[in-house]
Amino acid sequence: MHHHGYLWAGPKERFDNEALRRPAHPEPPPTGSSPELVQRYREVAAAFPTADLPPLETAYWLVKPRDLVRGTWNEPKEAAAWLGERLAEYAPRFAFEVDSNVARLISMVNSTTARLDSGADVSLGFYLERPSYLSLAMVTCSPNRSKPELSCPVR
Repeated sequence: MHHHGYLWAGPKERFDNEALRRPAHPEPPPTGSSPELVQRYREVAAAFPTADLPPLETAYWLVKPRDLVRGTWNEPKEAAAWLGERLAEYAPRFAFEVDSNVARLISMVNSTTARLDSGADVSLGFYLERPSYLSLAMVTCSPNRSKPELSCPVR
């Protein structure tokens, strides 16, 4: 088992585009559906796997391009340390002071270690100054507990 780290920071309005943050339904629209619906289905089905936006379900990071993986670690403690470094890097930009509380951030890193050690994924999100958003995710691979059918992008 190993862990992949992902980071996305960008405009909150782009993050809110949920259609590009979820995979298309496994069944296309039924025959006779409006051309607009069919076209929208095709657009979302094509865009989801390549969009750099964080997926609504953390495990779906595994279907994204492998160049979005920011790091891979065998040990949960090493993966959590990377997460802690990113939290420290972005904390000065957090929109809410409570989010940058050092004790709170240390607690998040420690709980990340425990969750990864159990085989779970971790997903954190923070509002940044202006209308921006930060998404950090740690995804367990080989296999992923919530989506074992998804293949690992690296290794």
